Amino acid sequence: MSSIFSKIVAGEVPCYKIYEDERTLAFLDIHPESRGHTLVIPKAEVDKIYDLSDEDYEALWATVKKLAKHMDEKLGTRTLMKVVGTDVPHAHVHLMPLDPEWVHGQTLELSEDEFREIQQKLAM
Repeated sequence: MSSIFSKIVAGEVPCYKIYEDERTLAFLDIHPESRGHTLVIPKAEVDKIYDLSDEDYEALWATVKKLAKHMDEKLGTRTLMKVVGTDVPHAHVHLMPLDPEWVHGQTLELSEDEFREIQQKLAM
């Protein structure tokens, strides 16, 4: 069975896309812990990051690096990177801007307009 992330990659489920290349996709988390909370995923459906092919593993981390720097610049704050690996069975990295409102574990409720505004600000 495909993960929700594979359905996003296939275009079956919409997302607030920030970045896409041949091997990776980045989009806003719909249950964000901070404004701009972004998920970076490999397009290959693999449960654990360490099970990715070397090429997909390197592409994932190259995208994470590129986006974290971009987010720091656009949002003016430090970006936290975390790998949890328990919520969706598809390898992914969370990029979370550490704004003054951030509290570990909280979930923000954002309107579609707020998501779109953040998407426009962060899109590459």
